Amino acid sequence: MWRGLMASVVMLVSSPAVAAVCAEDILEIRQNGLNAQFSIELAVTPAEQAQGLMFRESMATFAGMLFVYPSPRSVSFWMKNTLIPLDMLFIDETGTVQRIKENATPRSTETIPGGDNIQYVFEINGGLSNMLGLSEGAEIRYIGFSQENAAWPC
Repeated sequence: MWRGLMASVVMLVSSPAVAAVCAEDILEIRQNGLNAQFSIELAVTPAEQAQGLMFRESMATFAGMLFVYPSPRSVSFWMKNTLIPLDMLFIDETGTVQRIKENATPRSTETIPGGDNIQYVFEINGGLSNMLGLSEGAEIRYIGFSQENAAWPC
């Protein structure tokens, strides 16, 4: 299944339309020649961030939730009441991935530290970051990021 998805991602990424997308509901990740697009939901308010992806039984393969903080900070997460495994990408103010927690365990109360100077956290389906070959240093492009200091501006 993952090989088929990977082939689809590579084919989509090679399309000129994919290269030029910057929209409020789309986030792009690039690293080592791979670009991937995700449809996103935002968690901006404290209430939205507290709810996150809790109680959801599934999520589309190339979907995710972007947690947005007003300024860089130390962040940590847990998976209590989250029913699906997630990968968490901890992102600095430039849109650069600083840390990835792969396959966070559903319903766990273990604290997952994201590090310091984190302004965004992007949650995707567990195992997807490994399947895409993502690691620290991946660049994120999103229209809601400050474009002035962006590693990959819109």
